Amino acid sequence: MKGGRSGARKPKTDRPKRGMFRRKRVCRFCVDKIPYIDYKAVRMLIASIPERGKIQPRRLSGTCARHQRKLQTAIKRARQLALIPFVTD
Repeated sequence: MKGGRSGARKPKTDRPKRGMFRRKRVCRFCVDKIPYIDYKAVRMLIASIPERGKIQPRRLSGTCARHQRKLQTAIKRARQLALIPFVTD
């Protein structure tokens, strides 16, 4: 056969071992049954912003899609009113 693919695979033992099992993150807004994400609740919003000042994505924070959209809007409103800085020094 030309092309180098013979169909034979390497045994799985050559692969490096994976890390420990990671538990699926759950949305903290769903768990606490928070009906409204308020832009004036700065302490709650700061938890979703790391040091660099970027909004944390869903896959890292574990927030569900519905609450991530509301959280994003609340953070942007709080930034416009200077309750939260856009970037940190």
